[in-house]
Amino acid sequence: MKLAGAPISWGVCEVPGWGMMLDRDTVLSEMADLGLTATELGPPEYLPTDPTKLRALLSTYNLTLVGGFLAVPLHDESSVAEAERTAKLLAACGAEVLVLAAATGLDGYDDRPPLTDEQWNTLISTAAKIRDIAAEQDLQTVLHPHVGTHVETEAEVERFIRDSDLPLCLDTGHLMIGGTDPVALAERYPQRIGHLHLKDVRADLADKVRAGELGYTEAVGQGMYVPLGQGDVDIEAVVRFVHQAGYDGWYVLEQDTALSEQSPVDTPKLDTAGSLRYLNQIIGGL
Repeated sequence: MKLAGAPISWGVCEVPGWGMMLDRDTVLSEMADLGLTATELGPPEYLPTDPTKLRALLSTYNLTLVGGFLAVPLHDESSVAEAERTAKLLAACGAEVLVLAAATGLDGYDDRPPLTDEQWNTLISTAAKIRDIAAEQDLQTVLHPHVGTHVETEAEVERFIRDSDLPLCLDTGHLMIGGTDPVALAERYPQRIGHLHLKDVRADLADKVRAGELGYTEAVGQGMYVPLGQGDVDIEAVVRFVHQAGYDGWYVLEQDTALSEQSPVDTPKLDTAGSLRYLNQIIGGL
């Protein structure tokens, strides 16, 4: 299996005011210390945007680049230009996948204004344009159902699958929070799984977010995401199913984390180490 990490597990996020941001050398060195050999890009400009500098930085820690998460308002065609810039950077650094999310255009993931049918159709066509541009760079584009975006709920995920031919990023945590069983989704559409983000969540807090009783950012701060095997997502069932279905892409360890000034600085590394141990136990039984 191809295992990778992601800066969000160290609290590095594109949302303004999300929390304390650890410096990139700390994050990359801790990934390497854990035995990870690949990472996703992280938020815009966290890592160098010059391909030569980015490759040099990653090579310092014996890391390669898997791909990058890009949340842009796909219902606005102007998002194509930003996606093209990101795709060129990823391709120049040997990445394989562009991970799109249908952002609302607002900061953060706590508010979600509705889309008109016309805006939804633009979302679908913009995603297709970005897919074609990325394909010219030998990148696969996947759509990431994500809390606080326009593809969040089970109905929206199903609608996207009907209306678009883009593969999905199967994110076990965001799907569950949005009301979709990730195992059932993988079983229904095994051919649509193009990328995998593994995360575990506490169902009690996820239920409150889904019901509108708790904001997403606040729930993350309260520890909604936990190391693999410590929450309520059936991680083992997901891994076993996609493996048996022939999935040969990346398994990215992601635990959305928000750090405060009082947070122990070793928490991200310890949590990721716990997730790695759990995942390796599953892998050993395949």
